[in-house]
Amino acid sequence: MKKVLIVCLLFKAITATGQTAESDTIKHWTIGGTPSFTFSQVSLTNWAAGGKNSMAGTFLLNMHFNYSKERVNWENLFDLGYGLTKQGSDNMIKTEDKLYFTSKLGYGIGEQKHWFYTALLDFKTQFDVGYNDPPENTLKLSEFMSPAYLNFSIGIDYKPNDNFSLYMSPLTNKTTFVLDDKLSGDGAFGVEPGENTREEYGASIKVLAKKSNLIKNVDINTRLDLFSNLNGIQNAKNVDVDWELAFNMKVNDFLSAIASFNLIYDDDIKYINEAGETEGARAQFKQLFGFGISYKFGR
Repeated sequence: MKKVLIVCLLFKAITATGQTAESDTIKHWTIGGTPSFTFSQVSLTNWAAGGKNSMAGTFLLNMHFNYSKERVNWENLFDLGYGLTKQGSDNMIKTEDKLYFTSKLGYGIGEQKHWFYTALLDFKTQFDVGYNDPPENTLKLSEFMSPAYLNFSIGIDYKPNDNFSLYMSPLTNKTTFVLDDKLSGDGAFGVEPGENTREEYGASIKVLAKKSNLIKNVDINTRLDLFSNLNGIQNAKNVDVDWELAFNMKVNDFLSAIASFNLIYDDDIKYINEAGETEGARAQFKQLFGFGISYKFGR
């Protein structure tokens, strides 16, 4: 009987130890996200005022996987989006398309609580083919990995709290991929004709900020990426800008409205007019507003 009691006590101690170790491991992670889906549809039959049947839908997913223990801080972010619209018998038109991933690993500087030596990797591209002449869809502008951007940098991160980060890097490598031979043959996105990649070296800044309940039931988050190619004075002046601002307006646990704005300027991305002629670089602007199903989970 005593042996059975001892075995039971040992088993309980081992189990408790395992649970404690597992709990300690989990508590250093914060995992969460916000998936959302918006949909609209119009159907007309013998409608005297005229118009076209239409359908539109957009799926968005923003997720984070963050780890923090003592001086180590590791943040991972996925930002995905895809949307389509269709009017009457026209071809489908892409209205949203992004695949963005960033991973940032920091190590605390001395006894400082807010400064970190940091290495950062981020990647962005799109899922689907993009056209310059929708809904005819004959002049292709982009597709998956054409273009794609991979940045690797080393620098210092100032992070006073979980809602703000200012990352500064004097050593940044930016690689542009255009794997579609037709697009690369046209010298798109700064990649030389006949090549599939382009390397740039310079400096970068990344700002991340968010605020819950900016006003009641309204969350805001923003991201600003700046990159300067330091290969020559002229290149250094042409700073690449990628700024995104998003509002999430909560109606209840499952319904919300989303508004987002995205501004991009890259001197290597040339504007192509409706005639298919290439012109100089221009500021790009995208605005999205949707009302639909949304659910926030995790921490």
